[in-house]
Amino acid sequence: MALIGSAAALQDAPRPARRTRRRGEALAGLALASPALLVFAVFMFVPLGMTAYYSLTRYTGFGRPRFQGLDNFVQIGSDPLFWRALLNTGVFTAVSVPLSVLGGLGLALLLNRHLPGRGLLRALFYVPVVISAVSAGIIARWIFNENFGVANRLLGLLGLPEVGWQTSGPAALASVIAVQVWTSLGFAMVVYLAGLQGISGEVYEAAELDGAGRWRVLRSITWPLLGPTTFFILVYMVITSFQVFDVVVIMTGGGPQNATTFLVNYAYDAGFQQRRQGYAAALGVVLFAIVMVLTLLQWRAGRRRDLA
Repeated sequence: MALIGSAAALQDAPRPARRTRRRGEALAGLALASPALLVFAVFMFVPLGMTAYYSLTRYTGFGRPRFQGLDNFVQIGSDPLFWRALLNTGVFTAVSVPLSVLGGLGLALLLNRHLPGRGLLRALFYVPVVISAVSAGIIARWIFNENFGVANRLLGLLGLPEVGWQTSGPAALASVIAVQVWTSLGFAMVVYLAGLQGISGEVYEAAELDGAGRWRVLRSITWPLLGPTTFFILVYMVITSFQVFDVVVIMTGGGPQNATTFLVNYAYDAGFQQRRQGYAAALGVVLFAIVMVLTLLQWRAGRRRDLA
């Protein structure tokens, strides 16, 4: 009521007075938000600007950067290891993100029902999200160890041949994807659970009265109403999959033969192992542009679907 009264008083006031009052409210809002804006600028825009500047220079981390224009980007275009890292990152994202989204949706649909021990199951599936990536990598390295790992022992029990998880390129990439899916399922599950609990039960009751089966309800009601939730999860997971780093360092170190070298690992190696920080900054700019384009494409696709 106080807000309505304030709005009515604002409409009844003369135009100069309203303009002054609105300017005062805007300044007050800006003052209240200024601490957060300052932190955001210091830790986001300043590093972005410095990265963009270093990408145009030859810089080792010592001394003064030497400006060289777009040379770093020209070198990236003819760098075979960059294209290998980009391919690995693309395959990693194309496989891990759909598996995480569909797996999280399946778990959410299952654990949204009344089941015995439902809370415990939700907690168990969410545990991998809260443990550190280093811990997850150490656990995964033990599971996929070729000599005494659990994965090869299970394959042996099933009568299947052992897999060279650390010596075969495709197997090593598959093991990293499996760990990424394992650590992402819980997050997708929790977000989908929140989305499912926001759907009115009356919609399902009306569908049941119309004789709709479970598959029809999932396809025509649940999935469309979860569209914004799916969009959020997709954007978040695409960004995180392009930023994967520590799990790879712990599990494979980028090997064998660069089969698990991703863009962030390659940028880190160029910047801190080879001391080519200008080149690493250019790799960071390219990675930023790729993630930005993918996010915009997903946003446009989601917006087109909402308007249809």
